[in-house]
Amino acid sequence: MLNNTLKEKIIAVCNAKIAAKGSNVGLSFYAFFSNKNSDPELLMEMATWWILEHKLDHFEKAVKIKNLVQ
Repeated sequence: MLNNTLKEKIIAVCNAKIAAKGSNVGLSFYAFFSNKNSDPELLMEMATWWILEHKLDHFEKAVKIKNLVQ
């Protein structure tokens, strides 16, 4: 289960990527973080949700991720 702050960030990033590149754009869970590992707990929360809970591939469609979060 993702916290609300992370859910809001995921939706915002997905919306921005879809707006910029279309509904077929793919992304990984790293798309929601800066290149610096400034919040390892949040990164692990996202990785657990992405990999263990939903068994998602490394790259998934932004539309699919947004729908899973909402």
